[in-house]
Amino acid sequence: MKRKFITISIISILFCLAILTPAAAFDVVTDSAILLEAETGQVLFSKNADRKLPPASVTKIMTLLIAMEKLEAGRVSLDDKVTISRYAESMGGSQIFLAANTQVKLEKLLKAVTIASGNDASVAVAEYIAGTYSNFIAMMNDKAEKLGMDSTNFSNSTGLPTANHYSTARDISIMARELVKYPQVLEWASIWTETIQLPNRKAMLVNTNSLINKYPSMDGLKTGHTQEAGFCLASTAKKGDTRLISVVLQGDTLQEREEATIRLLDYGFNAFSKRQIAAAGDQIQNIPVAESADKVAVGEVGKDLYVMVQKGQESEISQEVEVKDDLKAPIKKGGVLGKLTVYSGDEVISSVDVIAPQKIERANIVIRLWRTTLNFVQGLFT
Repeated sequence: MKRKFITISIISILFCLAILTPAAAFDVVTDSAILLEAETGQVLFSKNADRKLPPASVTKIMTLLIAMEKLEAGRVSLDDKVTISRYAESMGGSQIFLAANTQVKLEKLLKAVTIASGNDASVAVAEYIAGTYSNFIAMMNDKAEKLGMDSTNFSNSTGLPTANHYSTARDISIMARELVKYPQVLEWASIWTETIQLPNRKAMLVNTNSLINKYPSMDGLKTGHTQEAGFCLASTAKKGDTRLISVVLQGDTLQEREEATIRLLDYGFNAFSKRQIAAAGDQIQNIPVAESADKVAVGEVGKDLYVMVQKGQESEISQEVEVKDDLKAPIKKGGVLGKLTVYSGDEVISSVDVIAPQKIERANIVIRLWRTTLNFVQGLFT
């Protein structure tokens, strides 16, 4: 069926900005990378972002995300005491050397995961939340599926190399975007060093992300490194009202990982600006609704709509309202009438629902019969 479009006018914003290097000329040296803006989810750069690769300890983003959701739901508490299993104690790689059969507060374990990338702490958290480690891995994969992480499979909560454990830069950015919604994690991830008291000793947590001390606006998120995965980093930084998320995978060296991350974030902050296209409640006039009392209705933009605009490319941005082709009264308040879509050239970069601000009533039977008769008579002459 032919789509119906309504052209809308949005106040133009005048820009006096220098034209920067085109996006096509920008690149990073790591094998796979992606850069996006957290609020809009708009991808600003990608390179082999859908290539399946071992994610190493960046895996722990999902471990933390599930833990934070359980905390938010009240299923667990930061003050809960977690009994350390022998399996958790046995973890190799980065660890804080937890002792089996001791008890450690959940908050300390989550700090150890976030700051020091403790594998033993990650397993202890997983076992406590899900009852068994295998149950937690199932929860991780179920959450990945719900988030649309279609190219990810988890076989552990640590990122230690195992068969059938993989993800992509794009999928990692999706779960990172969810995790940055929790200020507590960003607070932990911003800590450079901290000493925690364990039952039998003190343990110093040292942040595995040295960019916390080098990139002023960075407040997370998770490093990763194994021989198979290379040097990986999912990072986030915020300037003003713009939060960026970058993911780099398969770096050859720590320096390469850091340089690629800094290059991505600088590119995002310097080459793009955040612009509000529409505000929640902005009206869209003259939307045709079949069998409605007034034939047309007024819609409203469902929520604020922001986009990242590349400086020097403002003239490429356009907006269009696409009306659903099956609109028919009655329509409930809040019903979706269509979408306001923002384009950069021919590429869709964002959209928001246009909704009915109030119920759209159906015309009475007399009016509907009259319209049907009138349309029939007009059809005879045309």
